[in-house]
Amino acid sequence: MAGCGTRRAAGTALVMALGVAVTGCSDGSSPSGQASKAASAASSLASRASGTVASATAEAKRKLDKVKGGVNAKKDVSVGKVTTGKDGVPATEVSAKNTTGDGKSFVVQVNFRDAKGDLEDTVVVNVDDVAAGATGRATARSHRKLTGDIRVDVGTALRH
Repeated sequence: MAGCGTRRAAGTALVMALGVAVTGCSDGSSPSGQASKAASAASSLASRASGTVASATAEAKRKLDKVKGGVNAKKDVSVGKVTTGKDGVPATEVSAKNTTGDGKSFVVQVNFRDAKGDLEDTVVVNVDDVAAGATGRATARSHRKLTGDIRVDVGTALRH
């Protein structure tokens, strides 16, 4: 088995060396140069998108952490159909049913996902002053333009 590891390491080194040779000798106008530019742009875009999602997730966590005495109310919260405005930013209606005997408010984290289920964005909305036994509504709107088949789900819902 040690031979397999050695062959794998040698193969990896060869592939990396070829990659450096191909991209290192490119003037940017050859097919390999264009491929290198495209790969770099895709990597940069993916990095920015990943950073945006991480930032939105951290912000959602901060907002949820501020809720004192919140009770898990995920079963009482639903999201509607995703709509996209002229600006390309998706949104959905959030409904929160107050099943208690007193007026309550809700803090709801809504996740925007692509068709594969990968997280594209997350937002937190407030559904304030919902009367006992009533349903309150709010609109969750993504922070940015998203493309493709976007779906939504409730990440966390707190009643307070």
